[in-house]
Amino acid sequence: MLKIYNTLTRSKETFTPRVAGKVGLYVCGMTVYDYCHVGHARVMVVFDTVVRYLRYLSYDVTYVRNITDIDDKIIHRANENGESIDVLTARFIDAMHEDERALAVLPPDIEPRATSSIHDIIAMIGKLITNEFAYVGTNGDVFYAVDKFKNYGQLSGKNTDDLQAGERVDVDLAKRNPMDFVLWKMAKEGEPFWQSPWGNGRPGWHIECSAMSTCCLGNSFDIHGGGMDLQFPHHENEIAQSEGATGEKFVNLWMHNGFVRINEEKMSKSLGNFFTVREVLKQYRPEIVRFFILTSHYRSPLNYSDESLNDASAGLTRLYTALRDVEIVETDIDSEYKTRFEDAMNDDFNTPVALAVLFDVARELNKTKSSVLAATLKSLAGVLGLLQDNPEHFFKFKFGDNLNGNFHLSKDSLSDDFIEQQKQARIDAKKAKNWALADKIRDELKAKNVILEDSPDGTTRWRRE
Repeated sequence: MLKIYNTLTRSKETFTPRVAGKVGLYVCGMTVYDYCHVGHARVMVVFDTVVRYLRYLSYDVTYVRNITDIDDKIIHRANENGESIDVLTARFIDAMHEDERALAVLPPDIEPRATSSIHDIIAMIGKLITNEFAYVGTNGDVFYAVDKFKNYGQLSGKNTDDLQAGERVDVDLAKRNPMDFVLWKMAKEGEPFWQSPWGNGRPGWHIECSAMSTCCLGNSFDIHGGGMDLQFPHHENEIAQSEGATGEKFVNLWMHNGFVRINEEKMSKSLGNFFTVREVLKQYRPEIVRFFILTSHYRSPLNYSDESLNDASAGLTRLYTALRDVEIVETDIDSEYKTRFEDAMNDDFNTPVALAVLFDVARELNKTKSSVLAATLKSLAGVLGLLQDNPEHFFKFKFGDNLNGNFHLSKDSLSDDFIEQQKQARIDAKKAKNWALADKIRDELKAKNVILEDSPDGTTRWRRE
């Protein structure tokens, strides 16, 4: 039985979908004013893995991940660049999709955009006003009246009295209550706007997700996910908006992935301590980054460092090494390892334990060269989006092989033909008992991150580090 930690109840719950055999999943996606960083990559990979496993369990999953393509940051960046918002967001949406494909993240089934959902957003705000959960402020903006929603703070565990007294609450004389948040912003000069019953303006960020999720999945659905930083106020506000508008329970189960940390600080653009996916993929192949993300449980912090990524590289290499020179055929997979893998994933998607099972399979496969174990390793790893490359291609991979245009063959990289020539030259030197030359060739290739491996049967093969 699949158990998932529900942020709302702060406990693991046996997953029971609203409709037998079907799952509706919504994840808060990117605000597209810059390139995706590793924190975004974690959201992509975590929920891609969740979807892959739910489908492995034979659920019919509808996966929705939105795009925020209008907000203050986007407007500011477009003005800063001297370009239109449409041009800016189109460029970064394309870049996001490239990063996604590089990390073997499957596209969501539905990818709504805020600017394409204005009609639905306006309709929801209208319902909230009718239901007396929202009002027009003295400045013309439309606000949500937090004190009208009795369960506000339930998801985050925050007390509204404490929040009202806290220094973080903005003082805005247009509001009735300092806790109230904006649903519709009146247009400012030079900013994009849409017509509404309350005047020309644009939506607040929180209402966008409420409208997009319910329009795609219905008033109530199974799972809502996103980064832990969205728990408050974004997801708290989503609950208040959606339930205030529909009168129905919004989401059954809330999932939040932990932060990516650098030097014990959360990785974020606001702190300026982030690495874009593109920067990281200039040094590490995409599958290593995906593997690295899965080495930590999704709710735990993920500590980013070159050492961690190098460890991930070594681990992934061990798994591919086990598949090398073993015929992989379609066959039944080993039931014991399958059960252990499923037990790990059924325990709140525990990917570190699932990876440990893969290493156990690889260790046995190295001894037996069993085609059943090879099929087991490749099949179970595939559920995590791993080990889908040909082992020989993996070992001979060079930057520039990627479909994503971010990656470039460095000036120090060696061509496959040159490496083959050097390998043969070393073989010839060994036959001539010129050990010094053989060692020199090996060491020079190693300095260029090419490793020669001599097999017991006398053959030599190579791989890139």
